[in-house]
Amino acid sequence: MPPGNASLVTEFILVGLTDLPYLQLPLFCLFLLMYVVTVLGNLCLVTLIRLNSHLHTPMYFFLFNLSFIDLCYSSVFTPKMLINFTSKKNIISYMGCMTQLYFFCFFVVSEAYVLTSMAYDRYVAICNPLLYNVAMSPNVCSLLMLGSYLMAFSGAMAHTGCMLRLTFCDANTINHYLCDILPLLQLSCTSTYVNELVVFIVVGINIIVPSVTVFVSYGFILSSILRISSTEGRSKAFSACSSHIIAVSLFFGSGAFMYLKPSSTKSMDEGKISSVFYTNVVPMMNPLIYSLRNKDVKIALQKTLSRRTF
Repeated sequence: MPPGNASLVTEFILVGLTDLPYLQLPLFCLFLLMYVVTVLGNLCLVTLIRLNSHLHTPMYFFLFNLSFIDLCYSSVFTPKMLINFTSKKNIISYMGCMTQLYFFCFFVVSEAYVLTSMAYDRYVAICNPLLYNVAMSPNVCSLLMLGSYLMAFSGAMAHTGCMLRLTFCDANTINHYLCDILPLLQLSCTSTYVNELVVFIVVGINIIVPSVTVFVSYGFILSSILRISSTEGRSKAFSACSSHIIAVSLFFGSGAFMYLKPSSTKSMDEGKISSVFYTNVVPMMNPLIYSLRNKDVKIALQKTLSRRTF
């Protein structure tokens, strides 16, 4: 029995995304490619924002944090996931599983609130441009990020703390490719009522509050865009907003599908597929959505490359 908890299980077995042998190699290649793109894209964006002073604005401050979070977030579970595609028995220790759960929760909640802060930044920029320098001052931006990380810390502590109080007797096979909350709850041999209540409350708050805030902000933004007389101006604003809305919808929609419904074996299999979107696809797509289509980032990239070449 591990010291400090009542669990009889010292290690877990991760089922992975699929147990079909002929899919293991293709999935390994696919997720390896996705991980490489995710790491290079987010690392490149973090470096560009750090090196170019004209990108030191509120919008890119949030984008810097989003890229940093995506870089850490994808690295919490993807290397283990890739190893599992090539291993016969996918084992993770009890404490390794709890650690993975904590950091997974921390970074996913952080991402939710950073996306919310970015939506607020766009709302102020489009709807109240004259007040932008006051409403998005460095102090306000720092407080928004501090609030995001505090919400992430409290959510991760709540989930991990409640998980540590459970007893795991004989069942140790996790029907997932990472140590997530719901598949772990299915293995407990003690009551999970408190955990399920915490999941419903904490996940509900961290999905509903940010997503409602984002869509209300974009409701006001859309109203302002429709009042723009220039067709080119409307098109440019719509393009920027649609990208963010797609990313937010993918992130919050797949998260809500996974957590805000009753869990069962069938729904867990479906949940694994939906979780691929917010664990792998969104961190990979964010650099493309928020930067590579952005004129300022392209200029910064050209300047950085020209300096290095010279």
